[in-house]
Parts: sequence; C-alpha cells; structure tokens
Amino acid sequence: MNLTLFQELEKLLRMHSQYCTEDGVLLKNAIVEAALDLRPDLIKLLMSHDGLRHNFFTEVDGVMVFDKVRFQKFVTNKRFLPDSYTSFKNKIGLMTEDGDFIAESREVVLSWPFKDCILEGGQTREDAKRDEVLWNEILAPDEINRLTEPKVLTDFRRYDLLGQHEVDNISMDDNLIIKGNNLLALHSLRKKYAGRVKLIYIDPPYNTGNDSFLYNDRFNHSTWLTFMKNRLEVAKELLSPNGSIFIQLDWNEVHYCKILMDSVFGRNCFRNEIIWCYTGPGSPGMKQLNRKHDNILWYSNNPEQWIFNGNDVRMESEVHVGGFNGEMTSNVSNDYSNKGKIPEDWWEIFHTSDDLADEIKKLLEEKGNINDADWFKAAVASRIKVDGVKRTGYSTEKPYKLMERIIKMASKENDIVLDFFAGSGTTGFVANYLNRKFIMVEQLDDTISLMLNRLKVNGSFVYCELARANQNFIDEIEAATTKEQLHNIWQRMQQTGFLSWKVEPKDIDNKASDIADLSVDDTKRFLRESIDNNMLYVPYTEIDNAEFGISAKDKQLNRQFYSTNK
Repeated sequence: MNLTLFQELEKLLRMHSQYCTEDGVLLKNAIVEAALDLRPDLIKLLMSHDGLRHNFFTEVDGVMVFDKVRFQKFVTNKRFLPDSYTSFKNKIGLMTEDGDFIAESREVVLSWPFKDCILEGGQTREDAKRDEVLWNEILAPDEINRLTEPKVLTDFRRYDLLGQHEVDNISMDDNLIIKGNNLLALHSLRKKYAGRVKLIYIDPPYNTGNDSFLYNDRFNHSTWLTFMKNRLEVAKELLSPNGSIFIQLDWNEVHYCKILMDSVFGRNCFRNEIIWCYTGPGSPGMKQLNRKHDNILWYSNNPEQWIFNGNDVRMESEVHVGGFNGEMTSNVSNDYSNKGKIPEDWWEIFHTSDDLADEIKKLLEEKGNINDADWFKAAVASRIKVDGVKRTGYSTEKPYKLMERIIKMASKENDIVLDFFAGSGTTGFVANYLNRKFIMVEQLDDTISLMLNRLKVNGSFVYCELARANQNFIDEIEAATTKEQLHNIWQRMQQTGFLSWKVEPKDIDNKASDIADLSVDDTKRFLRESIDNNMLYVPYTEIDNAEFGISAKDKQLNRQFYSTNK
C-alpha cells in the first residue's frame, strides 16, 4: 500500500524524539518552529525523501531552497483537512492573503470550499449530470503530481480535405485536436508547449444551471471556481511571455472569475473587459433591462508586454468580405443585383438577429437590389449571432466575426492558438483560415465528430486521444443498469483495475452480503469511490507497461510528441 506524503513525513519524524512525544504523538509546534528556524537536522531529514524534497524545495542556480511557509501550511492544516492545503470546507468569500478576514487587510483573495482540490470536469454527454464532484476531496501533494503527470496519447489520425490518413510523424507544425479531459490534456501539453502558446480563447460553461456544468452538489458555485482555477493555472504556464487569454462568460460567474483571474495572472495583467452584444433591444412591456450581452475578460501573461494589432482589428472583416462566406456572397450579389428582389436564402446566409431581421430586410427590399455597398455592409454589420451557412447547430457556437477580431487582435500569423473548451471548433476553424496554428481539446463524442467533419475541409490537422485506463471502468459503471452487471465490473476491477489505496478487496469480500443489499445507484457510488482516480488515464511513464497494450506505432508518436525538439 502506498503511503501518502503526510504519512511518509510522519514516519520520518517519529525517528527523532525531539519531534514527537513518548507515545508517538507528533509535536507540530516543534516541527513548525524547526522549519521556521531552518534547523539543519530537519532540513537534512526532509531532503533525504524524494517526495518531500520535490514538494518543499526549489532549485535556484544549483542550490536547493526550502519553502518553509509551504511546509508550515502543510503540517498545520492537517487538523482542517488531512493531507491537503485546504483550510476551509464551508465558507466562500474574500479573505486576505494571510487567511485573515477582509476587515483586517486591504489585500484580498478569493477563497472557497475545496479551493486546493482537483475537479474532474469530465462528461460523456453535454446534458449529463455528474454525481462525483471532485477527483480528490483530500489531496496530498504527491497525489497531485501523479494525477497531473503527462498521459499517453493514442488513436492518432491525420485529417485533411481528402479524408483520414495514418500519422507517420508529428511536430510543432501540426494543428492538433485532443479528445479527453481538458485538465489532463493541458498538463500533457505543458512539457512541449509551455511558453509557446500565443493566444488562448475559451468559452467555458457559464454555470447557468442549464449549461454543461451540471454538477449535483451543494457547492455548485464553489465547484465551478475550483474547476476553472485548476485549468487556468496550467493554462498560464502554456502562454508565451507576451501571450494573452480571453475568457467569455455571462453575469452568472464573470465577476467571480475576474477576481480569480486577478489571483492567477495578477491584477496588473488585466487588459480589458469586452462586451459582446449578441442581440438587439428587448421587447415592449419588459420588466427590466434584458440581458443581451456576454463579457469577455482579456488578460495578458505579462504586465509589461502583450500583442495588440489595433490596425488589423480596424480593417474590413475577411470573414464576410472575401473570406469564409466570400464565394457565396459574391454569387448572391451577382445573381440578384439586377433582379429587383431579395433572395429567400439571403437571411440564412447572414443570419442577422431575429429582432433586427425584418427591419433590415424591409429597407433592402425598398432599395430594390443588394449591390449597393452601404446596404451590403448594413446587412453584415448588424448584431450577428452565428455566421450563416457555416452554422453547425451547436448550441453555444460563436460567430466567426467575433473570433476573427480576437485572433487578429492578439496574435500574428503562424502563432499557436489554444481552445481547451473547443465545442464545435469555431476557434480552430477561424485560426486556421487566418494562418495561425491551433490546438483544440474536447471530450464529448458527438461534438468531436462535428468538429472533425467541420475542420477537415479547412486544412490539415492531427487527431489523438488520451489513452484510457480506469476511465473505461467509470464508463461501464455509468452505463450499467443491473446489480449483476455491476458485480461483474467489480470482479474485473479487482483483477485489472487500479483500486484506491483506501480499498482492501478482502475486507470488502467479507462484507459481500452488506454490499448485495445496496441499491444500483449506491453500488455505482461504491464502485466509483473504489477506483484510483489518479489512474483514469495511462501515465506516459507507463507507456511500456504491457498491461496497457500501447502499440509500437503509438509509442513512437508519443516519444516524438513529448520530445523537446520542434
């Protein structure tokens, strides 16, 4: 049985009488004082253990520097939440950096339950509710390291206009789509792409109660913050020194996200809040000002440098004039300019907002044709929700013109653009058209199929998936409908699955009759809690483990992908 980092520390300290009583009870005050005083015996003891050295020491110019503050928090917070840095379980709000109340200091941070835990955020369907909330409600640092280490990639395919092809090699020049949990995908990208991504745009779940963030927990707001914090911290590492990140949200979470972004990126890295008005004024008789816009937070990775191509943003859009719809708008204009009428499919092409469509249409009909440049611009410059014939039917699809402005504004040609809530792939589609490289991460099967079909007509890209381990059992558990099916899964889990260190199969077998009395839902919950969630996907360090069956070709491509060379 693997010991947690706290248990390893406790084992080491019990060997020294100055840190524990005769009964073996650890003297936390003595340990903390020794750490703050940098006592050589304690430092030497901590340095002797690989896990402790990795988590509490940082190498600076060949010298190991002890983080005594982090070590102090690790030891003293045991009483609040064992083996974790989390200090609170039931409060959310603004606190000082030192953990005091806001009244005692003007420097504040956002704090909430389970702040330092890891949220899975994995779903198989867009409308699927999730019973499990956190991968680990209690996380020791060594567990975090194992959870977020790079994963094996598999099922490589190359797509282009001619269809699907085998992948013989992969490089930094390839556009990339990864299927799987986006948190683990981001950590897997970190080794090769850290500091190389120029622009990140994400359109995460808004936590409206009706979107894909459907967690069945009483800390829904807290859970959303944890979900975002986990991903934003590693996203920051991927950004280049002059890179930028844009996050699109609405009123439900944008103000909390602003404070969270201040914490992760720094308040002096806030560049702008962009208001995107996605529809027109409200209807007569409304009782309040209708919500008609989203908020886009723009942060740079560095307070002193970032890309802003102001002239490119001011230029005429390539999306509607000679761009994505260029061929069709040209044909429509030529066909109808002298016929004195408006084609029925014109409105499908430009898809103006519903409450503006009739009035625009009326004016153009009065004009008699659509060849006049001013009226042409009026049609395409109105509040466009989604771009005409390029619509995919995806519920939260964003307009090309919106993405064009963001990508042109904050990146240059050949830069890498990342979207790890890729959805139907609009970010990658526009980035590729504007001669940028893209990396997209998505986990829903239906959405992946939509994205693959959409992007293959716009250029070449490589597709791959995170190689599954225990995630296969999770999927089987979710799909099971009978106790017999679940019993069969449990038998195979004991033989081939990685069980949680808290689970002892023999003890469970001795209580088989009690387990048999559980309902199907309770049995599912028991099986999910018995799985080692740190092994849902295959770690790259286990790529040669025959148990996972990674092919020779996939091994070759993984080694290319994880190499530090371009």
